[in-house]
Amino acid sequence: MANNSGRHVFTSESVSEGHPDKVADQISDAVLDACLAKDPRAHVACETMCGPNLVVNMGEIACAGFGEINTQEIARGVVKDIGYDRPGEGFSWDTFNYMSAMHAQSPDIAQGVNRKKAEMQGAGDQGMMFGYATRETKSFMPAAIVYAHELLRHFAKLRRTRKVPFLRPDAKSQLSVAYEGGRPVAIDAVVLSHQTTEDGANTKAYALLEEIAREYLAKATKLLTPKTRFFVNPTGKFVVGGPAGDSGLTGRKIIVDTYGGMAAHGGGAFSGKDPSKVDRSAAYYARYAAKNIVAAGYADRCQIQVAYAIGVDKPVSVCVKTFGTNRGATNEQLEKLILSGKVFDFRPYALTADLGLASPKGWRYRDTASYGHFGRPEFPWERTDRVDAVRDVVG
Repeated sequence: MANNSGRHVFTSESVSEGHPDKVADQISDAVLDACLAKDPRAHVACETMCGPNLVVNMGEIACAGFGEINTQEIARGVVKDIGYDRPGEGFSWDTFNYMSAMHAQSPDIAQGVNRKKAEMQGAGDQGMMFGYATRETKSFMPAAIVYAHELLRHFAKLRRTRKVPFLRPDAKSQLSVAYEGGRPVAIDAVVLSHQTTEDGANTKAYALLEEIAREYLAKATKLLTPKTRFFVNPTGKFVVGGPAGDSGLTGRKIIVDTYGGMAAHGGGAFSGKDPSKVDRSAAYYARYAAKNIVAAGYADRCQIQVAYAIGVDKPVSVCVKTFGTNRGATNEQLEKLILSGKVFDFRPYALTADLGLASPKGWRYRDTASYGHFGRPEFPWERTDRVDAVRDVVG
C-alpha cells in the first residue's frame, strides 16, 4: 500500500474460530503441537479438510514417536473446544467421520533441509515472505484487521459464556476504516455475519448484535461516528454454518492471518507447518524485524521481504520498504542491517532458535490459527527486545 496522505478507506476482514477454514487450520496446528511435543526436530506439513460430518487429514510427517499420536482424537478435541457439539446441525465433534492419509516426508525434501551441522539447516522450501509493522495501533498492526479480529473475539466470549445464547461458532467480520494523512480517523462501515440458532434468526436478534458491536467498537477504537454504517447478517439468515454449510481447508485465509491486505503476502500459508518451512517461520521473523525497526523510530511503516531457495540456509534476497515514512536511515541502510546478521539472523536454524519456534513455551501453534498470527503479545515474534540493538547498528 503506497503512502497516501489524502482521505481513503481501507477494508479488512476476519473470520471466527468456527469458520470452516479456521476449523481446518486449528486441527492442523494441533497436530503440529503434538508432534513438536514428541520431537522438537519434527518436520510437519499437515493439511486438514472438513465438510458436512467429515474431517480428513493429509500431508507429510517426519516425527519420532508419531505412531503414539492419535490424530483423530486431536481433531475431535479441537472441534469440541470450538463449540460444534450439536449433531443435528450437520457437524459435531462426536459424530463426524474421520479419515487420515498422512505419510512420511519426501526424502528429496529432507536432504535439502537436514545437515550434519544443525546450524547449516537449509530452507524447507523456496518462496518469498513478508513482514510488516505500522505505528497506527499500539500493537504495530493495521487498524482494520486488528479491530475486525477483536470484534469477533468479543462475540466468541459472549457465545462461550452464553451471555448471548443464540450465537453459534461460525462468524465473519469486515471493517472499513477511513484514513487521513496516513492515520485512521473513523470506521466507515462494519459488516458482521454471525451464525445463530433458529431462535436468533430474526430482526430483533440482529438489532441486539448490532448494539453489542456498536458498544464494543465505540469503546475499543474511539473511531465510530454517527455516519458509521452497520450491516448485520445482511442476507437475512445465517443458521446453517461451519463445515456443514461450506467446506474448510487449511491455508485458505492467508490475508486474514496476516495484515488484512495492508501489506504484501508471499502466498505461503502457515498452519500445520513446522518452523523448517520458511513460509511460516521467516514470515514470523520478518514481522519481528519490521516491528523492531518501527519501534526503534526509523519508520512509521516498514515492510520486509525475504526470499529463499530450498535447501539453502541464507536468504537469496532482502528488500525493505518504508513507504516514504523513514527517518534517520534509508531503505538501503535498513537492508544492510538485515543482511549483516548482527541483529536479525534469517537462517532457518538461527531464527527458529531465536524465537523458540521448535519448543514453544507459554504459547501453542494452535493458538495462532484463529484471530491472526500477528499483533498478539503472547507470541515471541511480537517482542520489541531488539530496539537498542537496531539503534546501535544503524546509528
